[in-house]
Order: sequence, then structure tokens, then C-alpha cells
Amino acid sequence: MDARPQPAGSTAHGDIAMSRWLARFMDDLVTIPGTNIGIGFDAVVGLIPGIGDALGTSMSGAIMVDAVRQRVPLPVLARMGWNLLVDTGLGFIPVIGDAADVAHRANRKNYRLLERCVREGRHVDVDVPGYVVQAVAMVVAFIACSLAAVVLAIWGLLRVIGVIG
Repeated sequence: MDARPQPAGSTAHGDIAMSRWLARFMDDLVTIPGTNIGIGFDAVVGLIPGIGDALGTSMSGAIMVDAVRQRVPLPVLARMGWNLLVDTGLGFIPVIGDAADVAHRANRKNYRLLERCVREGRHVDVDVPGYVVQAVAMVVAFIACSLAAVVLAIWGLLRVIGVIG
């Protein structure tokens, strides 16, 4: 462990400020006046069918990448991936899904999971065989599943409205 003092929000494995900023940008950029409800880029871009969900999922994956860099345990990465899949799935439901997406706040949840692991010092030792391979594979799988679901939803929508045969 590095004995040098670390800036706030940083660890011996690096800073998590990017993930904090991204979670705020994606889920809580603007607060609706008179409420505690925040709306972020994820909710706004999610209004664009398909493309918005793909962009939001891709950006949200950066928090999971940061979690791998921090060497969070695999069960925590799995929970983060599940949050991302739920977020993507909610985006498929017209109108109601956008409101549910605002309520779900996958990015905030994933940042809190990351922050808790960092704060509690919960990380996988670098000596654990295969951690990086397993962690990267898990992140890629969750992001790929989310993006594949978006592509299938767009394809299905285009078939239903008769654009493709």
C-alpha cells in the first residue's frame, strides 16, 4: 500500500472523481425546481429511441471500467452490471420507461457501490489469478448484452412499422 497522502476521492489505485462526475452528469445534472428529483443526460438522451439508450449505456460503462481499475470484487461488478441491464431495459418502455429510468438511477447506484468498496478498502489483491481477465470479461459482457438488447429492440421496432421486411 502506498503510504503517501491521497487527495479526497482518490486511492492508492487512482482517483474515482471521473466516476463521481459521470454519475452526477448522467443522473442528477439538473434538479427539478421544488423537488429533490434530479434529471441527467441519461434521461434526456434516453428520449431518442434506441440511439439514446446505446449512448447512455456506453457512457455508463465507464463507471464499471473505473471499478475494474479499483479492483472491486467480482460480485460488486456483477451488481453494477445488473443495474446497467435494468437501466437499459427500462429505456425500452415508451414514456413510462423514461420516468422509471429517472427513478432507477443506475449510475448513481453504481458509483455508490464503487465508492463504498474504495472507502472500505474492499478490493481484490493483484495476486489473485485471472481477476483482470474475469473482471474485464464481465464488464464487456454486461455492456455487450445491453447494447445487443438495444439493437434488437430497434430491429424489432423497424420490423413492426414496416421499414424492414
